[in-house]
Amino acid sequence: MVCRPEIGVLHTPTENAKNWKLSLFPLRNSLVHSVRLTGPALLLLLAAACKTSAPVATTAPPPVPAKPAVLTLGGTKAFSSDEFFDSFTKNQLSADSSQRTDIRGYLDLYTNLKLKVLAAEKQGRDTTEAFREEMATYRKQLAQSYLTDKTLVDQLTAEAYQRMQQEVNASHILIGVAEDAEPADTLAAYQQALSVRERLQNGESFEALARQVSKDPSAKQNSGNLGYFTAFQTVYPLETAAYTQSPGTLSTPIRTRFGYHILRVNDRRPSRGKVQVAHILVRLSPTAEPQGAAAAKTRIDEAYAKLQAGESFETVARTYSDDTQSKGAGGKLPAFATGQNVPAFEEAAFALTTPGSYSTPFKTNYGWHIVKLIGRQPMESFTELAPAIRQKVVTDSRADVLRQATLARLSREYKVIENEPVKDAALAKGDSSLFMGKWRAGKFLDDPFTTQPLLTIDNQAIPARKFFDYVEQKQSARMEPSGPPRGLMRRFYNRFKGDQLIAAEEANLDRKYPEFRALLNEVRDGVLLSQVMEEQVWERSMADSLGQKDFYEKNRAKYQYPERAVATIIDAADEKLLAEAKARLATSPYTLKRSAPGLQFSSNQTTLSTEGDEVLYEVMVTMVKNPAYVVEVTASRDASESDTVSTARLRRVVNYLTKNGVQLARITEKDVQAFRPNANGAAARRVTFTYGSTSKQDVARVLSSQQPNAVVITEGIFAKGQNKLVDELPWQKGTSTFTANNRVVQVTISRIDAPRPRTFAEARGAVINDYQAFLEQQFIANLRQKYPVQVNEDELKRLVK
Repeated sequence: MVCRPEIGVLHTPTENAKNWKLSLFPLRNSLVHSVRLTGPALLLLLAAACKTSAPVATTAPPPVPAKPAVLTLGGTKAFSSDEFFDSFTKNQLSADSSQRTDIRGYLDLYTNLKLKVLAAEKQGRDTTEAFREEMATYRKQLAQSYLTDKTLVDQLTAEAYQRMQQEVNASHILIGVAEDAEPADTLAAYQQALSVRERLQNGESFEALARQVSKDPSAKQNSGNLGYFTAFQTVYPLETAAYTQSPGTLSTPIRTRFGYHILRVNDRRPSRGKVQVAHILVRLSPTAEPQGAAAAKTRIDEAYAKLQAGESFETVARTYSDDTQSKGAGGKLPAFATGQNVPAFEEAAFALTTPGSYSTPFKTNYGWHIVKLIGRQPMESFTELAPAIRQKVVTDSRADVLRQATLARLSREYKVIENEPVKDAALAKGDSSLFMGKWRAGKFLDDPFTTQPLLTIDNQAIPARKFFDYVEQKQSARMEPSGPPRGLMRRFYNRFKGDQLIAAEEANLDRKYPEFRALLNEVRDGVLLSQVMEEQVWERSMADSLGQKDFYEKNRAKYQYPERAVATIIDAADEKLLAEAKARLATSPYTLKRSAPGLQFSSNQTTLSTEGDEVLYEVMVTMVKNPAYVVEVTASRDASESDTVSTARLRRVVNYLTKNGVQLARITEKDVQAFRPNANGAAARRVTFTYGSTSKQDVARVLSSQQPNAVVITEGIFAKGQNKLVDELPWQKGTSTFTANNRVVQVTISRIDAPRPRTFAEARGAVINDYQAFLEQQFIANLRQKYPVQVNEDELKRLVK
């Protein structure tokens, strides 16, 4: 089945006219009336709508008598009743019920669309190079739906979901051989893999052999054990073997792009789903000196002691964690599943069973961690996961399975002839420059064989020169050769042959699939419509400020404000949160009760440590990301330091922030000298940061950090009927507190504005929309005069019946 995206759906002219404008485990390495269509928007629409089965070629039907025209424009451009009725039917199925119209009303919309396309054609827009290139891009992307076997995609999607229900622990031994190695080298690697398998069957230790002969760089550390993994976390052939063989058994040699694998399944268990944790990380390099290792251990122990003493995990994470990406969120990490993190971290996270509980400190290659369980997420249903799985199926190593299936089908449909002598001569032209990305086709263009057919597909000869151009384009620099140059040329040739076979199919899609031809025509009309509307309506309505103002003056009565209430609504989950929100909003800037870790200084010093630099950088990032934030920077010293040192520390910090885009007006400076309360010695030699905000929304976000929508603050000027909570109150200045939907709500009406005309600036958005509609009406009227419209009433009546 081939689907047809609803490009040609027409809606009523009341819509806004500006809406439409045409490694083994990689995861472990940390045509509407008023729409504007752009290329990406169009292709997303097409991709969403087009999910096709393996195309079945259709033979050309016998000629049928031409259908009478139901519509003729300008006396020459005719549209058949079938073409019109097909568009009408599609509109009825796709449009919202409130937008559907009868067939005569739809004919008016259809006529306007075709008039605009005709105008674009008369301007020659469909003959420009830019148009041809754009259509070529659309054609190629639309063709993908006709080149993919949907049944196979569905099978692989279902298979992957089934595999995701289990996690497999397996070990492997890799006998490395390049993907493009010579046949003799490939055979030698295969025989070596068989020899290793035989040694294992005779009782040799899998782990010892893995450390001894495996070409997997990690084998010397993990003895070949890959840990637990699930679907999509290793290459497809290896994954398939892991899920199909019994625990304890040895596989026959499995070929992947890395070489040959001997696989042993150690264990299989049900999926543990996903876990979400927060963590505190104290970084420690595996090669750290003993002094550094001791300091890291002391720091993680301090953090753990703070937790044991009752301090919140979020506060300790913000103070102690070296993970700059998560510490601002209290250490919170995205949820993850097995195989998506380092094993030690995964095991510690999944071992926690009670939300809020946390681990003792443990060590990974990244340093010391403490993790706190936020929650568990069971495996989603197939319906929920299928779209994401399907996307992975067509992009991971399974894509090779899909491509080979497509090529096998096309090889049966097209006659392919390979010219072996020319092919042999072409492959011999590969040399070591291929591995540096410097191979040049031009060196061989004088060789007579380059003009001879290398391939013939569907009676179309493809010369060797085209293959050489392909190689030059596709080559890339490589750190080291993965095989002999001829082997790499052979890989390029196989890919080239497949691409040429697919290109032959793409060229024939119009002939083989009427649905594709109709879809491409709809896209063509959409592109032309977008171009002509951009010129005649959209761009003019935006750029013509004099026209906008003139339209506003002539229609001033249309742009009026009714009586409105200026109100602030605080919607809280409970009374305590409402009271907290009111307290924080009592003065501006509003209190967030959010701070950053302080900066610590040595005696009489103003320079920062590496850790201090990171803290200051995070403060700057926080201020840049939150434009309504203000920050109070407080500097101090101890009594034994120079009188000027705290001022120098303050200046250093403020200068850094202002040089990095934080306006001075957003910074409050406090130099408390040696008078910081309850502080002396090292505790006094610091700079601290306290955030506030000029935005009520920031207060709501902070109060909702632990519970989504715990506090929702809405500010606005509301006419009657625009906000239900405001509508229910007396229409007068004042504050009311009440319960609604099991929440506590406070509505403060600060004033009532009397009805008044909207200024041009206030009404400009609505004016532009209305001006667009006005320009479009003028454009259509001119087109109807220029290209007279003839409707075949008899044919239209027949369609109505």
